[in-house]
Amino acid sequence: MTMERKLYWGIGILSVLILVGSFFMPGRPGGQDDLPWHIEHPAPDTTRIFGLTLGSSTAGEAERRFQEEAKPSLFKSPGGQLVAEMFFEQVTLAGLKSRVVINIAVPAAELQVMYERGLRISGTGGGASGGKKITPASDDVVRLRALPIGSLTYMPSVRLEGEIFSKRFGQPGQRIKEKGIGAVHWLYPQHGLDITLGGEEKPVLQYVPPKDFDKLLQPLLSNGEALS
Repeated sequence: MTMERKLYWGIGILSVLILVGSFFMPGRPGGQDDLPWHIEHPAPDTTRIFGLTLGSSTAGEAERRFQEEAKPSLFKSPGGQLVAEMFFEQVTLAGLKSRVVINIAVPAAELQVMYERGLRISGTGGGASGGKKITPASDDVVRLRALPIGSLTYMPSVRLEGEIFSKRFGQPGQRIKEKGIGAVHWLYPQHGLDITLGGEEKPVLQYVPPKDFDKLLQPLLSNGEALS
């Protein structure tokens, strides 16, 4: 490796270390609401994260909070389950670029109507038996922005070690390893938090109200194994 390339890679690694360090160090600039471990519970069954209260804050409030217009989509699983999501491609929190997905709490009957009048349908993999992604009609996009956030998924742009999360969140109440892909879920039911760690993959943090944690847990138990 040439001296120039060594210098280039050295600067790149140093930049990542500085970025991650500033993100996880106490006393860093920026509000507490930017931090993924700053989880509040305004009531026993609610979760507030990034300044948004799951179950009451709306998707429109999330757009104003993240200062980005989200991309709305409906998804239909191979089993027929419908969900509505809004995707934030690039959000900067505590100086770290991230992606955020919010699941919108839409009544089942209304969600079915949105699906039926969707503008475009595309596959999400798996051929004819795979899931479907639906682009909602413009009026339905307006409606989605007015509905509350059911859950929030946070995906930082850098790979972080499990030690960082154990330092900030403590030891998980349970760990479950997915069959096949080997990803490990660190579960914190008291916070409504699932942290997915997958070796070289970047972490995924999913937040739900604690009262809904069992809906998140049961599929993991059905398709994984509990670790000691």
